[in-house]
Amino acid sequence: MVKTRTAAVAAVMSTAVLSTAVLGTALTAVPAVAAPAPPGTDGAGSGERPAARAMPRAAAVGELRYTSALPLSPGVVARTFETSGIGGKAVGDLLDVDLRAPHVRVGLLYPGVVAQRATVSDMANAQHAIAGVNGDFFNISETHAGVPPTGAPSGPEVDGGRALKAAVPDGQRFGPALPPGTSARDVIGVGADRRGHVASLRLAGTVRARLGTLKLRGLNQYALPVDGVGAFTSEWGTVSRQRAVCGTDDARNDPCSTDTAEVAVRRGVVTNVSDTVGAGAIPKGTTVLVGRDGGAAALRKLRTGDRVKIGYRLTGKVRFRFAVGGFPILRGGRPLDGLDAAGPAPRTAAGVSRDGRHLYLAVVDGRSETSGGVTVAELASLLARAGASAGVNLDGGGSSAFVARGPGEASATVRNVPSDGRERAVANGIGVFS
Repeated sequence: MVKTRTAAVAAVMSTAVLSTAVLGTALTAVPAVAAPAPPGTDGAGSGERPAARAMPRAAAVGELRYTSALPLSPGVVARTFETSGIGGKAVGDLLDVDLRAPHVRVGLLYPGVVAQRATVSDMANAQHAIAGVNGDFFNISETHAGVPPTGAPSGPEVDGGRALKAAVPDGQRFGPALPPGTSARDVIGVGADRRGHVASLRLAGTVRARLGTLKLRGLNQYALPVDGVGAFTSEWGTVSRQRAVCGTDDARNDPCSTDTAEVAVRRGVVTNVSDTVGAGAIPKGTTVLVGRDGGAAALRKLRTGDRVKIGYRLTGKVRFRFAVGGFPILRGGRPLDGLDAAGPAPRTAAGVSRDGRHLYLAVVDGRSETSGGVTVAELASLLARAGASAGVNLDGGGSSAFVARGPGEASATVRNVPSDGRERAVANGIGVFS
């Protein structure tokens, strides 16, 4: 079985080396330090601290050394590794998934609805995955009085080719600062071509009624654009939809709008129009439209009994069968410019090979004497050393989790060392099935 790192790592089995001409010369590692007291919740699930340790900027991890390997099924291999960065020694887990393997599938791990959380191991076992990691950043806490956190992720979700949700405005997302040219719409996933891709997904949707056509600006997301109208379906869950009208496109903590409207549409017919944004389960066959500001004014023109046609899809260069939100950190085998320079932390990342045939899932432990963690820039270099050409940063800190079910084992268990001392409930993850 793949063991957690509660004992010394095994002897080196193999070494991966990447030219310093691509990644730059690795910096001399400084000794790892004991983990400081756990930070207060930053609302991201990322564990990013407002004031990271003052350390030199890191360009790349050191040599990547694999310390164990375990085939979980034909085409899926779990490895442990060690490397180094500005935080000192860093250890972690890497899953190499051959997407060409006949019986291997990659899909979304989630609790069954968008606005809910569960641990990666619980989601993996409920969906019978052999391995998985945590996914997107999410709405874990709230600054708006009386508004409950939704637990919903920031970016798009696609499961089995179905669009579950779209991305919140960039100013409403959680996690480290976005590199230039990236957005909350960016995802990693597997397309209908059975290849891995890093791409962007945009919501295209309309609400057609007797008075004209409205553009749909949201789908099952915890924040709507100012003046926007969003659709909520049974996939959302039971939590209040009030958070969707809070903040602005540029500032997550701005006040909630007081100009709101909500319209229930059942099988193409308006059944209720209200100025109050509600909560509770949405029955299948019903879509709830929520509007704020100008969008609310447009919805208030609808009347009970009006016929309404609602249509939407997520569009982009790739037709995804599965996708989860994450911001790009590696492109063409090179780390992106402008990656967040915050100090080392536990991190989770996903990457794809140049031909899209291999998916790499990596978790780096951090905030301990045995593993100092890595920066986002170092994480990008680690993906490249592992074989990825493109990759994304996923949620980190206490959310970072790597689970696997070895041959003959009854269930998937946590193989890394979560920095909170236990698994955190998260919004979603990437699951590997065989």
